[in-house]
Amino acid sequence: MAKFVHSMLRVLDEARSIDFYTRAFGLRIADRLVFADFTLIYLLADGGSFELELTINHGRTEPYALGDGYGHLAVVVDDLDAEHARLSDLGLAPGRLIDFKNGDVPVGRFFFITDPDGYKIEVIQQGGRFR
Repeated sequence: MAKFVHSMLRVLDEARSIDFYTRAFGLRIADRLVFADFTLIYLLADGGSFELELTINHGRTEPYALGDGYGHLAVVVDDLDAEHARLSDLGLAPGRLIDFKNGDVPVGRFFFITDPDGYKIEVIQQGGRFR
């Protein structure tokens, strides 16, 4: 059986990205591998096993074009309102809170936040299918 172990994002500024993911989600550097042309940073949440891999291509100065295909990462939190307030207080500009329904049936409650490179992260209230 396959096990997902990480997802990779290409980022422009290593320090800015690490600062964002540390402050926003409490991720810490699990490993840092430097190669001639690029650096790989593996970020991990305490108690987690799924990693976020940041790839920094040395010498790149232009932001990456994220394309027009919509995609995002998602995390769950215990208290969505408190997390929204915390991220707002940090100046990280989370989006509006959304109560998502399928007709009259609640599906989830969430907001999006954008990292320094334009990647979207969905922050979801834990519960139901979101554990």
